[in-house]
Amino acid sequence: MGWEEESGSTVCPVARSLAVVGDRWTLLIMRELSMDVRRFDDIQAQLGASSYLLSTRLKRLEKDGVIERRLYSARPERYEYYATVKGTALDPILLMLRFWGMQYCADKQGEEPAVYLKYKRTGEVVDEHWQIPASEWPFSLTILEVTLSPRFEAEREKKRRNFRK
Repeated sequence: MGWEEESGSTVCPVARSLAVVGDRWTLLIMRELSMDVRRFDDIQAQLGASSYLLSTRLKRLEKDGVIERRLYSARPERYEYYATVKGTALDPILLMLRFWGMQYCADKQGEEPAVYLKYKRTGEVVDEHWQIPASEWPFSLTILEVTLSPRFEAEREKKRRNFRK
């Protein structure tokens, strides 16, 4: 029995959730969408995924109601991808993965974060100790101001350049 069939036959919500978002590509796609990267080629450039793999994941996320496609060009037919309400419900998970990674996966102690986040309402720095205010549920990353570190911006620009070659 495949993973999809197994997760559909269980009452375990963790297994069911992992059937939808349980691979690294899905969460990285959602990260890109949260950073306003919406077009297939731009997402592919940042992830380094094959076009087949990315296409498969995007179709599955659309089928599961996590993202939606919106036509931006009729000739040739081209789409942008947007998180649905179901997709933005993953925002707290992305934030928690960021916190976990800052705490346990940093190259060195005190390493600069890849992304600086500030709570728009108060200007408070969002670090691994920040708590989502009770008034901000359901949570969305749109309540945060995002600034890429110079190192992360350079990494992303290098990926864009290398992809275009």
